[in-house]
Amino acid sequence: VQLVESGGGLVQPGGSLRLSCVTSGFSFNNHGLSWYRRAPGRERELVATIYGFSVGTYYADSVKGRFTISRDNAKNTEYLQMNSLKPEDTAVYYCNVVIKGNRYWGQGTQVTVSS
Repeated sequence: VQLVESGGGLVQPGGSLRLSCVTSGFSFNNHGLSWYRRAPGRERELVATIYGFSVGTYYADSVKGRFTISRDNAKNTEYLQMNSLKPEDTAVYYCNVVIKGNRYWGQGTQVTVSS
């Protein structure tokens, strides 16, 4: 199983970024996928989840209405569209999948929101 994130960077408050997570090594369509983040000095936080077969989504209250999680089953890729970014969104963002009770993580991509 491999998860490779990209798309992070430095953005001003109010700006947008789209994160991507290219996956391989498992049956993509069947599994739910998530984005987590870890800010300096804080615990890892679940940001959003999209369930297998896109039957539904979950968002943390802190990002609801600003972030959108999606998936492209043809490309085995998960996305996180982040709009109206705030300084408190600054963190390393990780994609995650749980397969048969085992958690798999990407290497993370840094998002910095600062003027």
